[in-house]
Amino acid sequence: MRTIKEMSRLSGLSVRTLHYYDEIGLLKPTLVGENGYRFYDDEVLPRLQEILLFRELEFPLKDIQKILEASHYKRYAALGDQIKLLEIKKARLEEVIIHAKSLKEGGKTMSHFTAYDESEVKTFQKEVKERWGNTAAYQSYEQKSSDVDAELVSQEMHQLMTDFGLLKDLPVDDQVVQVQVKKLQDYITDHFYPCTNEILAGLGQMYVEDERFKKNIDSSGGQGTASFISSAISHYCK
Repeated sequence: MRTIKEMSRLSGLSVRTLHYYDEIGLLKPTLVGENGYRFYDDEVLPRLQEILLFRELEFPLKDIQKILEASHYKRYAALGDQIKLLEIKKARLEEVIIHAKSLKEGGKTMSHFTAYDESEVKTFQKEVKERWGNTAAYQSYEQKSSDVDAELVSQEMHQLMTDFGLLKDLPVDDQVVQVQVKKLQDYITDHFYPCTNEILAGLGQMYVEDERFKKNIDSSGGQGTASFISSAISHYCK
């Protein structure tokens, strides 16, 4: 048996995140002691690995849970998709590294910036999500995404995060902060998929656990904005 701290070190997930996964039923411990401590045996590890891989595919936690519990889910077929995506990402990253080294050594600037082209990654992500992500939220996202002005949405999301940054000195339970959380929730619902409180809570976790989101949010609203939003969302969803 492993303690939750050992699982945290093993997976790279924080203890807080593992607690949250237990609360939503995504990753349940094998045993909970009388003192409330969580313990995990080896049979939990394959599910944990699948969760981590689907996170890499950028699936929302709610969708991951539905996928893993779906009757049509085939672990090894899904694993094959995950491996292929990681290989595509690896090849792209290697091209970026080669380009960076070339520039450092005085090489020429690329004319088409092909090393930074994410189209292959995005195309395959879409294929995988269509195959395994047959959920109401994803279907809604697919329907709305074709009508979305990506550049405008990016600007508006940036503004939402900037506005959160201006509120960081307020307590998270302040009415102004909570209204801003509702504004974010409504924006996601209007432009992507129905953002229930459960989904919103998962996003709040992701904003601090996923370094990509944390970095982007903090760049919009200033250092600590991602953590502030996560805490404000947690209060809102309670």
